[in-house]
Amino acid sequence: MKLPAIDPQVFRTVMSHFATGVVVVTGRDADGTPAGMTAQSFSSLSIDPPLVLVSPARSSTSWPKIEPQGVFAVNVLSAEQAPLSRTFARSGGDKFADAPWHEGELAIPLLDGALAHIECTLEAEYPGGDHLIVVGKVAALHTDFSGDTLEPLLFYRSAYRTLGAQQPTIP
Repeated sequence: MKLPAIDPQVFRTVMSHFATGVVVVTGRDADGTPAGMTAQSFSSLSIDPPLVLVSPARSSTSWPKIEPQGVFAVNVLSAEQAPLSRTFARSGGDKFADAPWHEGELAIPLLDGALAHIECTLEAEYPGGDHLIVVGKVAALHTDFSGDTLEPLLFYRSAYRTLGAQQPTIP
C-alpha cells in the first residue's frame, strides 16, 4: 500500500501541538571552548541503566563541536530562561558571553539557574532523518530539591510557554 506524501509544513504544524520542555545541550570543543545549543527534542530513555535521548539537527553547527569529546550536559531551562534559549538557538557567536555557568563533574559547562543538569557520556548516535538520535549515559545529576518554585520553560505551537494552574492530582 502506497501512503501519500506528508507535507513537511503540515507535519511541523501538527507536531507543534505536542508541548515539550526546552533544554540547552552544552559541552566543549576540541580546544576546550564552551559550546552549546538549544534543543526541544529531549527525553529520558531508560532508568536502568540511566540513559537520555537528545536529537540535534544535522545542520547544527554546535553538535559537531561537542560530539568528538564524548561528554555533554543537558540543562533543563526554567521559564525565566527563555532569552537564554534564544541565544543558544542561534548559529555562531559567543553564546556563553551573557550566560553565567559553572563547571560540572565532567568538566563541561552547566548553566546557572537551570532547573536541572544532566551530565552524560556519549553512549550511541544514530541517523534520524534530518536529525541525529543521540543517546547519553547519565554520569551525574544536579537539581535543587529544596522545593524551588521556578517553573519549566515549555515550547508549544511554536512559542515559549509556562505551566498554567496546577490540576488536581490523579489518584
